[in-house]
Amino acid sequence: MVKKVALITGGAQGIGAEIARHLSKSGYDIALADLPRQASKAQAVIEEIEATGQTGIFVPLDVTDQQQVFQAVDTAATKLHGFDLMINNAGIAKVDKIDDIKPQDLELSFKINVFGVLYGIQAAAKKFKELKVPGKIISASSIAGMRAFPIWATYSATKAAVINLTQAAAKELAPYKIKVNAYAPGVVGTTGMWDAIDTKMSEINGKPLGQNRKDFIGTIPLGRTVEPNDIANLVTFLASDKADFITGQTYAVDGGGII
Repeated sequence: MVKKVALITGGAQGIGAEIARHLSKSGYDIALADLPRQASKAQAVIEEIEATGQTGIFVPLDVTDQQQVFQAVDTAATKLHGFDLMINNAGIAKVDKIDDIKPQDLELSFKINVFGVLYGIQAAAKKFKELKVPGKIISASSIAGMRAFPIWATYSATKAAVINLTQAAAKELAPYKIKVNAYAPGVVGTTGMWDAIDTKMSEINGKPLGQNRKDFIGTIPLGRTVEPNDIANLVTFLASDKADFITGQTYAVDGGGII
């Protein structure tokens, strides 16, 4: 198995960590890029990566800083001796009614979810061109970027932007054989996002805590929320040579919720 190198933003926990586990089993050495305070969580994931026979490193990163993102890619390429795959996974979810959206929350959401993805695309493309590698870039969107949801206006807007960035970058980078795609999860059941959504919806519609969650799950044809493993399976496929003719696409992983 030929070793390859991937950098995953927001890789210390949740979906990012699960993607790292899957990719390491597919022969990738992994750079986990996350905020400095996530170093201990990242180390636990690195131990799992190393148990598969691959190499893992932690790269402190704030994705809202363009220079840091470029430096993180340089660090990954230097320490892991190559660069083949960029996973723009870092993100934040703000839950508020339109009337209650605060400027600082709007700004932070766009800086992380949109600016951070763009910087990742820029940095990865630059490195792929330097190394003459037909690399791949895979970014985190959401089903909320495909169909906006109430109280998710800010989040929906940022994730719609990711879809358009993915399409534009795929077209621009195609001459270099660089592929650009995205994944769009439904609500992930094992993260804290559900708690915030349920609380806010309860305030709006008066339903008891937990009922909005049950109601939402009831709209999913396959009958459950998304698990990180579901996302990691898709990303592993998109990262593989089986997906070499796929670019500019955003794939919903939501159990059929938006069909």
